[in-house]
Amino acid sequence: MVTLRDIELAQNNIAPYVNLTPLNRSSFLCQLCNAEVMLKMENEQVTHAFKVRGVMNKLLSLSAQEKARGVITASAGNHGQAVAFGAQKLGFSAKIVVPTRTPLIKTEGIKRFGADLLLFGDTYSEAEHKAKELAAKEGRLYISPYNDELIVAGHGTIGLEILKDAPNVDAIVVPVGGGGLIAGISIAVKSKNPRIKVIGVQSQASPVMFESLKAGRIVPAHRHERYTIAEGLSGGIEKNSITFIMAQQYVDEVMLVREESIRQAVYLLWKNGGQIVEGSGAVGVAMLLENKEAFAGQTVAVVITGGNIDDALLKSLIAAEE
Repeated sequence: MVTLRDIELAQNNIAPYVNLTPLNRSSFLCQLCNAEVMLKMENEQVTHAFKVRGVMNKLLSLSAQEKARGVITASAGNHGQAVAFGAQKLGFSAKIVVPTRTPLIKTEGIKRFGADLLLFGDTYSEAEHKAKELAAKEGRLYISPYNDELIVAGHGTIGLEILKDAPNVDAIVVPVGGGGLIAGISIAVKSKNPRIKVIGVQSQASPVMFESLKAGRIVPAHRHERYTIAEGLSGGIEKNSITFIMAQQYVDEVMLVREESIRQAVYLLWKNGGQIVEGSGAVGVAMLLENKEAFAGQTVAVVITGGNIDDALLKSLIAAEE
C-alpha cells in the first residue's frame, strides 16, 4: 500500500523533471458557487497533463536490465505522452498503444517525444489488451497508467502541493479514470488531514469507478463505451487493481457529470481565464456547474488534469456556446 512517505519520496525524485504547477483562484467559480474555488493547473505541466508525475516516478525506478528491454503502455493519450517523454529523457525505447480515435494533439505529442506509436482498437480497453499482448511477445516492460504503487505515489504529489498552497482547503475535486490520480491525492491528503473531503468525478459515458464503488467490487467496462470529449477518463479498471482498494478506503465520494456540462466547463475555463483545458481535465468544474450550492462557504480545490485538446474540437465547443 502507498504511504505518505512514498509520496514524499516521489516528490523529491521527480522534482527535476516536472513543473510545480500553480493553484489559481477562479473568480467566476467563486461567484457562481459562493465559495473559495481554486484550480490546480496541471494543464501547465511539462506534457500539459499530470501523468508525467507518476510516470517519471516509475521510470526512475527501473533497473538497467528493464531499461534495455524497453517499455510499452496503453493510453488514452496523456499517459502515453508521459511515458514517451520519460523514456526519451532517460534514454531508452518506448512503444505506445492508443485507440484509433485518440485526439491528434496527443498522438502527435507521443511521436514528438520519439516513441513508437501504434493506433489500435476503438476503445482504451482494446488498446490495453493489445499492449499487454505485445509486452509478452516483445519482452518489453508494461507500464500501467494507474495500477502501480509508484505511479500512484507520483500522482499523490499533487495533493502535497495543494496542501502547501491552501492548508485550509475543505474539499479537493479530482477527475477519475482508472483511479491512479485520486488514489495518490487522497492518501496524501487524508494522511495529513482526514477532515478534508476528496471527491472524484467521472463522465456518465464511462462511470466504471462510480459503479464499482457502488457495487463494492470492480465491474467490467461497458462493451460499447459511449463517445465523450473526456476520453482520457474512459476505459475499465483491471481486476485486483490497487486503485480500487485505495478509493474504497480514502475517497469520500465519486460523482457523475453530463456530457453537456463537460463541454460547458471547457468553454467557461477558456472564456473566463483563457485556459486551454481538455474534456477530462474539466470534469471537476463540470461537477461544480451541476452542484452550484454544494460547497457554499467552503474552500475547494479542483484539479485541472490536462490541456491536450485538439484545436478543431475547442473551436467547435466555443462556437456552440457563443
